Amino acid sequence: MNKKKIINDPVYGFIKIPSELIFDLVSHPYFQRLRYIKQLGMTHLVYPGALHTRFHHALGAMHLMSLAIEVLRGKGHEISVEEEESATIAILLHDVGHGPFSHALEHSLVRDIKHEDISMQIMEKLNVEFDGRLDMAISIFRGGYRKQFLHQLISSQLDLDRMDYLNRDSFFTGVSEGVISFDRIIKMFNLADGHLVIEEKGIYSIEKFLIARRLMYWQVYLHKTVISGEQLLVKILKRAKELSRNGVSLFATPALSHFLENELSSANFFADPLHLEQFTRLDDQDIFTSVKVWQDNGDRILSLLCRMLVSRNLYKTEISNASPDPERIQRLLDHAMITYKISAEEAAYFVFTDQISNRAYHISGGGSTISILMKNLDILDIAKASDLANLKSLDKTVRKHILCYPTII
Repeated sequence: MNKKKIINDPVYGFIKIPSELIFDLVSHPYFQRLRYIKQLGMTHLVYPGALHTRFHHALGAMHLMSLAIEVLRGKGHEISVEEEESATIAILLHDVGHGPFSHALEHSLVRDIKHEDISMQIMEKLNVEFDGRLDMAISIFRGGYRKQFLHQLISSQLDLDRMDYLNRDSFFTGVSEGVISFDRIIKMFNLADGHLVIEEKGIYSIEKFLIARRLMYWQVYLHKTVISGEQLLVKILKRAKELSRNGVSLFATPALSHFLENELSSANFFADPLHLEQFTRLDDQDIFTSVKVWQDNGDRILSLLCRMLVSRNLYKTEISNASPDPERIQRLLDHAMITYKISAEEAAYFVFTDQISNRAYHISGGGSTISILMKNLDILDIAKASDLANLKSLDKTVRKHILCYPTII
């Protein structure tokens, strides 16, 4: 069987699957599951085109890895065929541990578990299945391999993951502010003391990359309606889990039932292989099918929340710099209790506050900072090398308060 396939990608054109091992990994059920997990969760509620998946993104990042290694080799840096394949595998599988609807599952069905840790566990399982052929890929992914720049290509403040998702998310949402010069940035890649640097003539492309990332966060990822949809889904799953723990039998796939009925956190998730196996069977379809059925559930709170999501009758969401007025919050809670004839505890599903934050660049990010190779061979952080006055302000964590409540109150 010919396993050296090409895929027609809407962002980059034809993408090549470079080896038989990578073809087999792409064909594996753990990776194929990413076809059914949207890259941007609930963002399609605002930008209807945002229906691309984690599968698209992983293949795109894999393609950028091929371009980056070709550029670095062209500048005289030695990268073996095995290192190239391993780095490509590491970027291909970097998101394989993502749960349904982006980060919503990380806040509801499981607690304090990062998708990167789940990705690592899945890679370990695949490594056993593929007779240890992922050893180097895992070492690169963890940052333990001697050529540190390979890890930086996968996980840093200028990694190929960010480069693809900014470009891809911009393409599918139609938000042009996220467009970056990914091809020029990659062509400016170089190495200094074994670490990834950007040649000085690429500095303006990096400035645009950082500003584009900031704009995409506020305009797309943290758009108030996207937040509203994600918060609503979190509340639905929280209520479903509460009912399940109290012995109520809910319609759900076996994989979803497992997470509704078990209290899982970083302390116990990896202790039993059954939890990871059920996780690898869970995708967006499990969640949304259940939400549709739960519209007619006997529990009024769950039913109301699910109907709100299915009909896109989302929370009214206000974003502000200052904390919402406690008296106003109480008035909204009182209105919710009266309108829905529910208790104060139940009203918290409909009226609540939270915080969101964004930090476009970490100047103190250690080895992951963006380094510029100047013409005199000095290496400067982008914040010092740039003459853009507001670049240092991107290092500031911007926190905002949100207030959510139903539109009918």
